[in-house]
Amino acid sequence: MSDFALWSWAAWAAVVAAARLLRGKAYATFRAVSLALHVLVASALASRFDFVWPLFVYLHASVFLNSLALARPRMRPLAYRVLVSVPSAFFAAGTLLAWPWAVAAAFGWFPPAAWAPYLLAAVGVIQSLTARREEVDVVVADGKAVPSLRRHEHGSLRVARALRLVQITDPHLGPFMSVKRLRRIAARAVEQRPDLVFLTGDFLTMESQSDPDLLADALAPLTALDGRVFACLGNHDHEAPLVVGRALRACGVRLLVDDSSVIETSAGTVQVVGSDFAWRDRKEHLARLCVAHPRVGGALRILLLHDPGAFRQLPEGEADLVLSGHTHGGQVGLVSLGLPYTMLRVFMKAPDHGFWARGTDRLYVHRGTGHYGFPLRLGVPAEESVLSVHAPVLGSPKPA
Repeated sequence: MSDFALWSWAAWAAVVAAARLLRGKAYATFRAVSLALHVLVASALASRFDFVWPLFVYLHASVFLNSLALARPRMRPLAYRVLVSVPSAFFAAGTLLAWPWAVAAAFGWFPPAAWAPYLLAAVGVIQSLTARREEVDVVVADGKAVPSLRRHEHGSLRVARALRLVQITDPHLGPFMSVKRLRRIAARAVEQRPDLVFLTGDFLTMESQSDPDLLADALAPLTALDGRVFACLGNHDHEAPLVVGRALRACGVRLLVDDSSVIETSAGTVQVVGSDFAWRDRKEHLARLCVAHPRVGGALRILLLHDPGAFRQLPEGEADLVLSGHTHGGQVGLVSLGLPYTMLRVFMKAPDHGFWARGTDRLYVHRGTGHYGFPLRLGVPAEESVLSVHAPVLGSPKPA
């Protein structure tokens, strides 16, 4: 065993032991598995990086330091994020992407371009710190039925006054989504002069759960849209529901937890129904929600549903438009190249991004404002969009 591998396994043992002592069994188990895979791949590739050896060691060490710091998670200052958090995410992602090179090396073959996964990870860093701004037109409530769940054309019908929506979803306040960055995103949402703003969950990460003022500060610009901002909960919000609820109230956001509201906008009447996140029995949960909050005549019915995977379980005809997030747009894929394919669709049948249809119901899956889980976005840019919703119930179509 090389000295690099020996010291790596020693660092692995130290981090796992500290994680068990400081945070508990679940985190220690997660770190034991994730860091073991990291050590195996990095050790197999280390000899290929003699030309940048000090940098390779520094980045490798940043992964262990960041893992150790997360045993006591909190939002870190900019210097820490620049020197540790972002380098750690970059190197962890690149090393994970390099597993085919590591497998080949294990059999005595060293394929060229071992640096290629790290080049992809560098692109991922850029995409994780930026977002694509878009104007999106969609047609809903047009009576056209689609036999099964599928991607759907946005439609050509246009009404004289479309409903302008801004959706912020999955900001995941943390290393890549600072308070200042999310505050700028919220301010730009206000500048778009939308009729309504919808927040569809997963506001925090483990780093931001300990301070209840962080999210309130980040979303503060939304107070300018008093009465026009609504939210639902995502799966991660159930880890700190009181923190999320307090922050949303401070910003004048109406949190809909299996609840509904009717609002008059310049484009027409809108009924907003917010679903709580449910881990199990989703079909029954959504059926009860729809019975408890029936359609309002003459109103466009919008359902806030964090996880688009539950869209299949929604009773047919119960939502003109469902707004979801959760998937981060697939997070790794070819969307940046103009292609719809993502890794999520390889492993799951759930809608990953964009506009979908089933029956007369329509679903828009936002690619997300931030990300979580896999260290970086890659090929799936974050989204800052204005959604113009064209529906006959909102007004007469424009003359041809």
